Amino acid sequence: ELGVKRIIAPSAVGSLNYDYQPGDIMLPDQLIDFTKNRNYSFFDGSQVCHISMADPFCNDLRKIATVCLSDLGTRFHNQGTYVCIEGPRFSTRSESRIFRDIFKADIIGMTLVPECILARESEICYLSISTITDYDVWAEQPVSSKDIIEILHKNVETTRTVISKLIPLIPTDRNSCNCGSALDEALL
Repeated sequence: ELGVKRIIAPSAVGSLNYDYQPGDIMLPDQLIDFTKNRNYSFFDGSQVCHISMADPFCNDLRKIATVCLSDLGTRFHNQGTYVCIEGPRFSTRSESRIFRDIFKADIIGMTLVPECILARESEICYLSISTITDYDVWAEQPVSSKDIIEILHKNVETTRTVISKLIPLIPTDRNSCNCGSALDEALL
C-alpha cells in the first residue's frame, strides 16, 4: 500500500449534449458503465465486495475543483453524467443516440471504468476532470483529429493550472467525505 488517498484523473471526452461544448471542462458527478471486458474489483477471491457507487466521485474534490475553475474563469460544468464505453472503437450513431436520448448521459469516454470503481474499493477519493473535445456522432457533425488535438492542447494547460491550484487546497483529513470509509458496509 502506497498511502494514496486521492486521485485526480484528467481525461478527454465527447459531448452528448449541445450545452456541453468542445473546449468545456466537466466535473462529472454520475457515471454509466457500458464496458464489458474489464476487471471491476480487487475482490475476486473468497471475499465479496458490494461497493456503493451511488456517488462515484468525491464531492469534496469536486467542490474544490469548482472553486479553482471558477477562479480561472474557465467554462465548465460541475455536474453531469459520464457514460464509459469499452472502446477502442467509437460509438455508432445509434449507440450515441441511445446514450444521449435514453440514458440521458452528457459526455462519453473510455477511460473512467474501472479506475473510479477500484479507487472506491481502495477507499481513495476520485475526481474526474473531463475535457470535452468534440460532439459525439449523434450530432452528425464531422469531427477532425486536428480540431480534437487543438482543443486538447489548449486544455492541457488549463487542466495543469487547475490541478496546481487544487492540490494545495485539499485538506489533509477526509472528515467530510465518505470515500475513506467506503468498505465499512461493503464486505461480506
